[in-house]
Amino acid sequence: MSEDLTGKGALVSGASRGIGKAIATELLARGADVVITARKAEPLETTAAELRALGHPGKVVAAAGNSGDAAARADQVATAVAEFGSLDILINNTGINPVYGALMDADLDAVRKIFDVNVVSALGYVQEAYRAWMSEHGGAVVNVASVAGLRSTGVIAAYGASKAALIRLTEELAWQLGPTIRVNAVAPGVVKTRFADALYSAGEDAAAAAYPLKRLGTPEDVAALVGFLVSDAASWITGEVVRVDGGLLATGGI
Repeated sequence: MSEDLTGKGALVSGASRGIGKAIATELLARGADVVITARKAEPLETTAAELRALGHPGKVVAAAGNSGDAAARADQVATAVAEFGSLDILINNTGINPVYGALMDADLDAVRKIFDVNVVSALGYVQEAYRAWMSEHGGAVVNVASVAGLRSTGVIAAYGASKAALIRLTEELAWQLGPTIRVNAVAPGVVKTRFADALYSAGEDAAAAAYPLKRLGTPEDVAALVGFLVSDAASWITGEVVRVDGGLLATGGI
């Protein structure tokens, strides 16, 4: 079965940098046309220009807008269908984490925001993609979760709880949307991005020592897995949460 994505239309949220940008790059390399989204238009356009400069045959379209805004999600999905004639692939990568430390000290408004962006907006994107294209034509969805959604961290507890909810959402959607729409999730460990900088900036070697593979992840590690999961090579995989964590959870720790 092919891992080629030529002729497929895709949307990647939170794609101006980090894991989202790497996923967009991977999908383009496999032949897909890709809409990239992010809240701020200027850095998103810069990323779009960088992706176009790679010379892949797929088309790149930037569609700025807040993932937490229903109208923005609808416009972004509509843009993909209008530009490409389809929306076969949806990657829910947008995530925020403004709350660190003990939950007893957490600002509840910030916690609500985490769940709204990390969970509710993901469901919103799926609903829009379903209505606009996937209900009649099928497709593949990948939600970017986290090992923090599989194991308690104590430090990023609210974020972890939101990713646990995203994992459950993935399983529910896989059941409800089969057989024509596949829904999976990936659960990265610490990946070297600006988003995760606080988790390793004090000492990368020390942070990596906990991993059996003795290094932190890269955005490309996650992107390669996502590219496989949305391809026909993964046609009998749905409802799965695939860890891409350098073996961290195999040690019993996090």
